[in-house]
Amino acid sequence: MAESKDYIITATGDGSVSISEDVIAIIAWEAMHEVEGFGGPSVGIPGDLAELIGRKNAARGIRVSAVDKNVSVDAYITVRFGYSVTKVSRDVQEAISKSVQDMTGISVSAVNVNVTGIAFDKTKQA
Repeated sequence: MAESKDYIITATGDGSVSISEDVIAIIAWEAMHEVEGFGGPSVGIPGDLAELIGRKNAARGIRVSAVDKNVSVDAYITVRFGYSVTKVSRDVQEAISKSVQDMTGISVSAVNVNVTGIAFDKTKQA
């Protein structure tokens, strides 16, 4: 497998381990959903930004960038109404960083949380 920006490659004594940036995005996606007050991924990412992020992860609101043996994650989220935006953002940062490091062994240099909106609970009208 050729080395490319889509994989984080770690040399081991027996060969190498290649982890796709998409795998890291999925780990981040699952970690975000465990945070209380998380309202969901941002669904309104503009088209130009979606192209920069990459179409596969744009729908999830996650961008993963690998530099050397470190990754940074950009998460575009909404926060549920009634929750502290700052607390939810910090909790998302911690959850993503811990999950990625625990599951892959790859150092996370940064988790940038971009809150793009507030999610309101849907209530049924009588």
